[in-house]
Amino acid sequence: MNTAEKTVITSVIKAKVSELGFDLCGIARVRSLREREPILKSWVEAGMNDKMDYLREGTDKRLNPAILFPGARSMVVTGLNYFAEPGQKKADVPIISRYTYGADYHDIIIPRLRTLLDHIKTVVPEAEGKPMCDSGPVHEKAWASEAGLGWQGRHSILINKEIGSFIFIGILILNIELDYNTPFTGELCGSCTLCVDACPTGAINDNRTIDTRKCISNLTIDKRGAIPPEIVPNMGRRIYGCDRCQEVCPWNKNAKPNKTPEFAIPGEVAEMDRNDWLSLTEEEFRKLFKKSPIGRKKFTQLKENIRIVLK
Repeated sequence: MNTAEKTVITSVIKAKVSELGFDLCGIARVRSLREREPILKSWVEAGMNDKMDYLREGTDKRLNPAILFPGARSMVVTGLNYFAEPGQKKADVPIISRYTYGADYHDIIIPRLRTLLDHIKTVVPEAEGKPMCDSGPVHEKAWASEAGLGWQGRHSILINKEIGSFIFIGILILNIELDYNTPFTGELCGSCTLCVDACPTGAINDNRTIDTRKCISNLTIDKRGAIPPEIVPNMGRRIYGCDRCQEVCPWNKNAKPNKTPEFAIPGEVAEMDRNDWLSLTEEEFRKLFKKSPIGRKKFTQLKENIRIVLK
């Protein structure tokens, strides 16, 4: 494929990404991210991955997509804004993260990436690809920076200058070469430590990593077993996820509401009061949250989170 052809195909891809409703798109050349290995390994060795044992494995794949997907040449990195103003209408209720308001983002992003791959194949029949969205050993935030979309803030989350940090990252690994964006180097957090200072449990490390043993998001979403008693007083009624570090970030000061209708909070959930949460039955849970990320959690675990924050 010559230079002109790569440029044309790259333009076709970016146009289709925009048509599919993504807010951001950048393309990076596949390489090994070996420079990130020391921090990743020391983080795991310190036990900061908590009970997410899968993060101990597949380091080579996480750092080098060519191992995960033989023949990989390019990473098409997409960003989808999910910011929304607080959607729960009643006071003193259990708090859920903004990313759970509507449909599970996996169910939105992966089909769009598959559609993108199908479109690419109409132009380049020999193209093969692998869509990824928080669903495999890919260092997504690092690749977003490689594709020029932004930098990892002190809270470890990707920040984009235009839309902030409430971003879902989706990646399509391709076996074809394209034109590549300039990687985003450095960072624009400056001396700001608002996210560090605001974290209710002091979970943010000084190297842009998170101690998930303290992180409310991990403890309320992925944690297996009881939430540590010393964490409970700091949960602030949060039962699924935590947006605190993003809420105080200056780069989200002018965040615009997302344009994805599927991410809207259902009226029934928005109007739930304290008693509705306390009396939630498993049948109601399945009905209300079957399409939400919350629906992937065990009902008994969610009820326990509700109990400890409202008792």
